[in-house]
Parts: sequence; structure tokens; C-alpha cells
Amino acid sequence: MLYEKYLKIIDEKRDKVTGVSDGIWDNAEIRYHEFKSSKILSDALEEEGFMVERGIGGMPTAFKAVYGNGHPAIGVLAEFDALEGLNQKAGATAPENIPGPDVGHGCGHNLFAGGSFAAVLAIKKYLEETGNGSVTLFGCPAEESGAGKAFLAREGVFDGMDAVIGWHPEKMYMVRTRPSLANLGYTYYFKGVASHAGGSPEKGRSALDAVELMNVGANFLREHMPTTCRVHYAIVDAGGTAANVVQAHAAVSYTVRANTLKEVQELHRRVDLIAQGAAMMTETTVTEKFNAGYSEVILIPTLQKTVNEALHDIPLPVPTAEDIAFGRKLQETFVMTEEEKAAPVYAEKVLDPAPPKAHGGSTDTADVSWNCPTVQIHIGTWAKGTPGHSWQAVAQGKSRYAKEAMLYAGKAVAGTAIRLMEHPELLAKAKAEHAELTKGGYVSPIPADVKAPVAEQHEK
Repeated sequence: MLYEKYLKIIDEKRDKVTGVSDGIWDNAEIRYHEFKSSKILSDALEEEGFMVERGIGGMPTAFKAVYGNGHPAIGVLAEFDALEGLNQKAGATAPENIPGPDVGHGCGHNLFAGGSFAAVLAIKKYLEETGNGSVTLFGCPAEESGAGKAFLAREGVFDGMDAVIGWHPEKMYMVRTRPSLANLGYTYYFKGVASHAGGSPEKGRSALDAVELMNVGANFLREHMPTTCRVHYAIVDAGGTAANVVQAHAAVSYTVRANTLKEVQELHRRVDLIAQGAAMMTETTVTEKFNAGYSEVILIPTLQKTVNEALHDIPLPVPTAEDIAFGRKLQETFVMTEEEKAAPVYAEKVLDPAPPKAHGGSTDTADVSWNCPTVQIHIGTWAKGTPGHSWQAVAQGKSRYAKEAMLYAGKAVAGTAIRLMEHPELLAKAKAEHAELTKGGYVSPIPADVKAPVAEQHEK
């Protein structure tokens, strides 16, 4: 294994790495409220000799931890926010709540944080010996519908990085080659006039009618937009529970996606017109509030090739009989394709890079990718078939196999970073590819007057 003398520090620090991951799992917190999780990770980095700057980008739970000086400057992403509605006992094979808030790590961000911590420990070991540049771990809050990295990118946090590497829990081992969709999210608030729905309906102006008409209009829009676009909505305020009252207020949240930010801005413009039309039809008024925005991801072939080499160079974790039995039991709880049923419970090989075909999702890592060459890695921490954002994903967050895959992720990220540091021509090529792909310049999807939400810390 190439660079083994540096990567072995991850095995030596196994207990500390898994302690970080488990601590974040135990203290699951939603977007912008990750005070305990951010502290667990940043404190661990400080203990390991990193210079930590907290509260970057105007967000109390965001931070960066730096070791070394100058270039090459490699960044490593870490996430630690959890999801609402996913309180779940670790290791259980059926839904089972535990005491505490209804929050859980259904996207594996506790593992993400632990694996990235492991990676920078190995990169630090390399830098101690060679003095060849610097590494920065970026503690990124609010990935789940909060656009945390997009706010950080707008504030220039990633400026000066020669390359940034991220990874994410998944069901396979593979460099990410799929583009993601640009994304804008807004909530539309309608205001009307309350009235007795039976006695004086003519005096009322229904905000709920406006919401429903907007949704009808958006559904008709689907016929007249590119097939790669997406429009999603959820009614977040139905105006109350009394059917005999004309609803004076109602609200609906929309997310629109398209291949590029320019396309998604045009689609959002059309959705805005539908909202205004619904307000006109019902003689209500409408205002909108920005929720989140993401650019499309910029893919860098040289970085993808470098990651692929690192993935193939490191031995994959081997599941035990107990791991397999646990995974099989979980697989009984969700819908599986025939291909998944016939496959081993856990991925047994690194997959070749997939064709660069866009999928329907979005990521705030895309905004990092507009500011510096960026690459992402899929790591098979979950049993095959596991849905993301599920109780089954939460249940696997502290499993033995997931932790082994997390340590593998740390080695893969570190192996990629050290390759780039050892071969400046790779970084030069990656930067040239990035310059060509972003020559139009970065435009933040977040309006200039919108600030990142700041939650209050109620506990010391």
C-alpha cells in the first residue's frame, strides 16, 4: 500500500477517531444547531496540534483547522449535522427510539466527520516529515437543506485551496463522477382575509386557495420545462384546522432544480410568476423567503483519476459473520431490487468510475467546487439497499463495519491528498481543468442580503 507509513497513523488513532464519530452520533443535532458536534470535532483537532479557527463565515458552528504552511494547500471537508424525525437506537434491526430529541444521523455525517478527522491525521504525519505544504479541515454545518458550504463559499472561505477532497457514506466504493443539479428553495407566504365560510364567504379571501392554485399551476409547468428539471413542494402552513373559517394565511415551500444555476434561476422566475398569478386570482398577497441555494457541481477528471488510484491501492474492510447477519436483518426491512438481493451485503470491490450522468440530487459541495478543484468519494459504510435519510442508516452509524469503512475513507482521502502533494503536476493539471470549466466565474446562488441562520446556544 502506497504511503503506508503515513496512513498507519489512522489505525494507531482508531480509538480517538471512532470516539469522535460515536460522540457526534450520540449528540445528533440539526442544521445550524451543531454546537456539541462541532466542539467534539474541533477540540479533537486542537488536541492533535491543529490551529483551529471557530465561527468562520459568520456561522458559530463552522470552523477550520489548519496544519502546516503554504502550498500545496489541500482542504478536507467534514460534515456533522443530523436529521429531524430519525431518533433510532444504534444496532437495532427494527424502529426503536432512544431517550432524547427526535434527531438522528440518517445520512452518516458522524462517520463523515470521523473519517475526515482520520484523513487529516495521516496528512499531518506526511507534512511533519516533509514540510511540503498545508492541510485544512473545514468543519461544515448545515448540509441538510441549509446550504452551509454555499454560505462559506460566498464568504470566500475556500479561496486559496489548491484542491479540496470530500467523501460521503454510501453503499459502494467509488469516486463520484455524477454531476448534481443546481437548486433553489423558497417559501411562499400568502395572506388573505378571514371570514365565516358559511355565513359570509364573499367577504373572505382564502390564502389556502392561493396555495392550492399555485400548486396546480406548478404541476402544469412540468409539461413545459426541460426533462432534467425538478419541482418539489410541501405545504408548511394550511391556515388552521377550522373548515368553517376562510384561511387568512397559508404557506408552501418550493425547491426547484436544474442542470445549471442559470437554468434554475429561470425556472424559479417562472414559479414566482405562478405564485403571483395565484395571488391575483384569489385577491391575496404573496411574499417569498429564501431557504437554500446550491450551484451545479464542477467535476475535475484529474482529481477523479487520482482518487480512483487511491481507492484501488487500499485494502477494503472485510465484514465479519456478525456484520453480515446484522446487514441481512436490516435488508429485510426495506425494498430491495433483485440485483441487490443477489449481491453480497457489503460492497466487496471498488467500482469503476460511472459515466457522468446527472441525477436528481443537489449538494452544497458544488459551491466549493466552483471556488477550487474539488472531488468527492462514495464510501460503502452501509449495507446494500440502505436508503439514505432512514432509520436503518441511523442504526448502522455505530456499527463495527461502518467504522471500518470510515477508517478506509480516511486512508482514501489521505492517500489522494498525499499523491497530489507528491506530484505538483497533478495539481497544476487539475487547476487548469478547473479554470477552463469555471471561466464564467462563480455566482453565488444565495442573495447578497441573505445571512446564514444563526441559532442560539442554550447549553455551555
